[in-house]
Amino acid sequence: MHELGVVIEVVRNVRNVVKQNELSEVESITLQIGQLCSMIPKYVKECYPAAVDGTELEQTELKIEVIPANGLCHQCQQVFNVLEHRSRCPSCDSEKWGLLSGKEFMIKEIAAR
Repeated sequence: MHELGVVIEVVRNVRNVVKQNELSEVESITLQIGQLCSMIPKYVKECYPAAVDGTELEQTELKIEVIPANGLCHQCQQVFNVLEHRSRCPSCDSEKWGLLSGKEFMIKEIAAR
């Protein structure tokens, strides 16, 4: 499970931000994870308690926003969810499209009190 290593790195980065900005207490951390990202939100959530154990982030809440895997059809310019429509444009049935979103993995927000 590679999620644990990545979540530990996220926690390290958040701790650096907290220190650099002299934040007193972090309430929550929000991650954005794309539907096509290799990180599985469920496993990220399960790894989080181990990653923050013994740190000043131990009591923080982890929030996860899933970013849809959206594609843009090269034929008709329709934006559609690539997974829901099995990589075919629902408007013109084309298989030629470009990915707009869905591979993201980023820290969106660190909410402090």
